[in-house]
Amino acid sequence: MLGVTLGVGTVCFVMSMHNGFESEIRTRLLGTTSHISIFPLAEPFITNYRGLIHKLESIDNVVAASPFVYYKAAVSSASEGDGIIVRGIDPELEQKTSNIAGDIKHGAYEFDPVIQGEDTLPAIILGSNLAERLGVFLGDPLLMYSIRGEDLTKRTRPRVAKFYVSGIFETGMYEFDAEMAYIALSEAQQLFQTGDAVTAVHLKLSDIYLAEKVAPLIDSALGLKYDVIPWNVLHKNLFSWIAIEKKVLFIGFSLIVIVAGFSIISTLVMLTMEKRPEIAILKAIGSTPASIRKIFVYQGLAIATFGLLAGWFLAYGLAYIQNKFEIVKLPPDIYFVSYLPIQTDIWDFLAVGAVTIVVCFLAALYPAEQAARLPVIEILRK
Repeated sequence: MLGVTLGVGTVCFVMSMHNGFESEIRTRLLGTTSHISIFPLAEPFITNYRGLIHKLESIDNVVAASPFVYYKAAVSSASEGDGIIVRGIDPELEQKTSNIAGDIKHGAYEFDPVIQGEDTLPAIILGSNLAERLGVFLGDPLLMYSIRGEDLTKRTRPRVAKFYVSGIFETGMYEFDAEMAYIALSEAQQLFQTGDAVTAVHLKLSDIYLAEKVAPLIDSALGLKYDVIPWNVLHKNLFSWIAIEKKVLFIGFSLIVIVAGFSIISTLVMLTMEKRPEIAILKAIGSTPASIRKIFVYQGLAIATFGLLAGWFLAYGLAYIQNKFEIVKLPPDIYFVSYLPIQTDIWDFLAVGAVTIVVCFLAALYPAEQAARLPVIEILRK
């Protein structure tokens, strides 16, 4: 029973630990990219994005929509330069679809221009790793360069725009914190020469798991003129890897339950040898081999049931203690959380329970069959 308890508890706890990490990654990722992204299918830009947003927000399960311009650019500070990804956003609409405002670590979610000397500088918000690499902090100036829209066959110079750092955000995802910068939508349209158009629109849904179901409905409502991509397709490689890893962990740690199954075999075989006289007496007074077989099968299932319930309780208890008291800490400069997150899932627990019952049932069959075949006369003579 103890072997089954430890096996079930270990598998359930490891699966819950994996769920916790997956949930953190999904929350932080979708806090930046939202649930569904809509890109132009034939044209380079979405020109009628205001009407598109109004239409999208009238669709069931769509909570909000916001436009953005998304391009690469070069940026330089007083001491360093680098290539970055710039996202031009509408600050008011963006707050409804993403969590950038909540990820601000220093400064504020602010895009109003300020006067510095003789210049009126628009605002830029940088990722924490990017700001550190550039050696800038709040209020420091930055220069951004872009050649988007220029005729590269002619001698040309990049367009230059000067910004001041109004905020520094930290999502915990290195991909964003080290490469992403946010500016106002109008500034991005001017810098990248998109006119009154945007690169894409992203949506927030009432439930993230409705994305695959809602995406075809949105595509149909828009006349199949756009590329509508749900979050799990946009980040397919990452979440496919997470799903595969979870299956591998489940299979690997289920071996502990199988080892416990072998201990059940040895225990019941020893019990069969010990109870040979009692089995012979039961057969002598009329018990059938099938009834003897049931005794040992039921005993194996009883062990499985007790161990399963105790294992579930153990895993849930450890998960509760870890989430409440954060006993296992993680270095936040390496991981994106400061402690080991645990998230229990009833379906994982039921899957482990099904595997445990099957393994223990199969483990009980061999000793049950041996007990059913014991020769009555030879045992009673002894």
